[in-house]
Amino acid sequence: MWYRCQQVVNLYDAPTGERLATQAQAGRWLYPGETSGERRWVTLAEDDYGGWVTQADWANVQPTCEPYQPPQLNRAAIVPRLPLVLNFALYAMGQPHVYRWGGTVAPDFDCSGLVQTAFAQAGIWLPRDAYQQEAFVAPISRDSLAPGDLVFFGTPERATHVGIYLGNQQYIHCSGIAQGRNGIGVDSLGEDRGAIGETYAQQWRGAGRVVASYQPQKIRQS
Repeated sequence: MWYRCQQVVNLYDAPTGERLATQAQAGRWLYPGETSGERRWVTLAEDDYGGWVTQADWANVQPTCEPYQPPQLNRAAIVPRLPLVLNFALYAMGQPHVYRWGGTVAPDFDCSGLVQTAFAQAGIWLPRDAYQQEAFVAPISRDSLAPGDLVFFGTPERATHVGIYLGNQQYIHCSGIAQGRNGIGVDSLGEDRGAIGETYAQQWRGAGRVVASYQPQKIRQS
């Protein structure tokens, strides 16, 4: 049975409620799994992302006879929506906020949470984490970057950070204090990148283009 969130629901990495994993806006679909004490494992329909919810948050989830139907979008349908994506990210930067690990609900985001939410409010679903987003998009060269493309940073083994390319060598992203900023900012890929931009330049992995909206495993298998 499908369920829908009536209010914002927090999902945690452990049944003890340690470390926020992600958040679900009101209206998101999910399906439940096992229980552990007063906590329940749920999987969010739009991105296949799971986590533990508290009993209090589960009270904000209601069953529905309406199944989740993911948007079917190709690149041609996505391109006209990209200005909405960029505008959302820029607007979020202008609001009072801080970096929040696991944050996908305004005003406080983590890096991939900002990216996922910016696309989601334009009707485009991406996977939740930076490394998942990197695997989902179509790889492109740095010279091919266009507004709305994603830029990835991390280690040689895995993407740990993601931003949205704005054009003119600039990208918008949300980063924590350890990387020199506590929230959303714009940095450069060019020679004028400054201290924070230089920090990320040393972690450059590559770029990708969103060519589809994510199709959940539960839908693909049905």
